[in-house]
Amino acid sequence: MTAPSRDVWPLIFAERAALAEDLAALPVEQWSEQWSTPSLCAGLTVREVLAHLTAGASDNPVVWFAGALRNRFDFDANVAQRLAKRLGDGPADTLRQFRAVRTSRTKAPIPVVAMLGEIIVHGEDIRRPLGIEHAYPAGALERVAAFYAGSDLMLPSATRARGLRLRATDGAFAAGDGPEVAGTTIALVMALTGRDDYLAELIGPGLAEFASR
Repeated sequence: MTAPSRDVWPLIFAERAALAEDLAALPVEQWSEQWSTPSLCAGLTVREVLAHLTAGASDNPVVWFAGALRNRFDFDANVAQRLAKRLGDGPADTLRQFRAVRTSRTKAPIPVVAMLGEIIVHGEDIRRPLGIEHAYPAGALERVAAFYAGSDLMLPSATRARGLRLRATDGAFAAGDGPEVAGTTIALVMALTGRDDYLAELIGPGLAEFASR
């Protein structure tokens, strides 16, 4: 394992723990409604996104490829099938299963920084609709922002950023050349990954082009 990977895993573990604590703190009497809330991840509820995170920390490359083959490389179908196995009997069971993988290093055949991106982006997919605020560590956000701005591996995020200058207003992240798009690092990360709710938090002469992609 490379030194960067060793650096990234503790950030992933910390973000998993923080998300679990935020969800556990929700009033139990409102769980039925809150866990059914649509997330920012299109088509999935808050509970389903959490189950997706559990699946991502549970299924090794062999399991992942087997699912992909079974679904003829329809990745949406593969995601749906894998997360369905992690929903459990109700919200409490979904949360229990997620907590059980807090320190898991199991992952699909993707870079470790992509796993950090998963917990940050999907964590925000869950938190924002529930009105939960979370202070993501600057270093973690900057790693993830740089990954998405430079790679289309997970999503066409680098394509969305091409020909533009992205600049964080709250940290050191900056990438690219061209008309500027500026905002908080988390807003840039979420917009890069297609969460258009965050476009209103961005400014700059490159914003119209960025938003059109």
